[in-house]
Amino acid sequence: MAVNTRVHRSGRPRSELLFKALNYAVLVAIAIVMGFPVFWMMSTALKTESQANQFPPVFIPNPVVIENFEEALGRANFARYLFNSTFVAVSTVAFLLFFSSLAGYTFGRLRFPGRNALFAIVIATMIIPGQVTMIPVFVIMARFPLMGGNDILGQGGAGLLNTYPALIIPQISGAFSIFMMRQFMMTLPEELSDAARIDGASEFGIYWRIMLPLTTPALITLGLFTFAGSWNDFIWPLVVTNSEEMRTVQLGLSVFRGVNFTEQALFMAGTTLATLPVMALFLVGQRYFIRGIALSGLKG
Repeated sequence: MAVNTRVHRSGRPRSELLFKALNYAVLVAIAIVMGFPVFWMMSTALKTESQANQFPPVFIPNPVVIENFEEALGRANFARYLFNSTFVAVSTVAFLLFFSSLAGYTFGRLRFPGRNALFAIVIATMIIPGQVTMIPVFVIMARFPLMGGNDILGQGGAGLLNTYPALIIPQISGAFSIFMMRQFMMTLPEELSDAARIDGASEFGIYWRIMLPLTTPALITLGLFTFAGSWNDFIWPLVVTNSEEMRTVQLGLSVFRGVNFTEQALFMAGTTLATLPVMALFLVGQRYFIRGIALSGLKG
């Protein structure tokens, strides 16, 4: 009888069920804590300005003001800022996936002298903070030859500053993305590339027609990381752009902030518009995201 009191009707030990219930309770608590800022952002975006600044705070907006989103889009050409961020993020993802997958194939599938040493140098660059390279990259963009009024020596003009290439080029490759694609490429069977070589395929043909389609989970995972990073970037667009037409959405949110005040409802409406694309991409691609992390050897 003493044993039966410790067993649930399902046949599983009560201690196991209690531990499982405790895990769920902890996960629910974490989800509430992590999700509350998103709830507060969306709730405030639907309030009147007086409700948004009210204390104690109002959690459920009454009345619901949908017009905040329309006004946010029309304020200081906010739609242009959304377009700029979309164009920069999508272009960055496209270029980075191509170059990183090509480098990953080179380091993971090809054999050549100095491969490991060169890969070690690439990985070593991950320890260099972005703040250290920001000034050199800015100088390169500003002195880009024959662009923006510059001569062949990169003097006399603004180079690529305040242009889309200045926002895109510095982000189209990186040590982490190369490492991730290399790890995934190394999991693919050697027999596939060997059979293609016997059939007379070139190395680029093997990469493009055989290996690249098989790396879809890794490409989607890396694309999600890259899109989110580019979309949410604030410092680099602030450094290399100086006109309203080239502002990204993160810079554009500043139009709702004055010297001594912030339009809370409109600010949160704009923030919601800036957040939804990234949230939607993660929801759509989460299945590939988990699979890509698992198969690329990046899991803890």
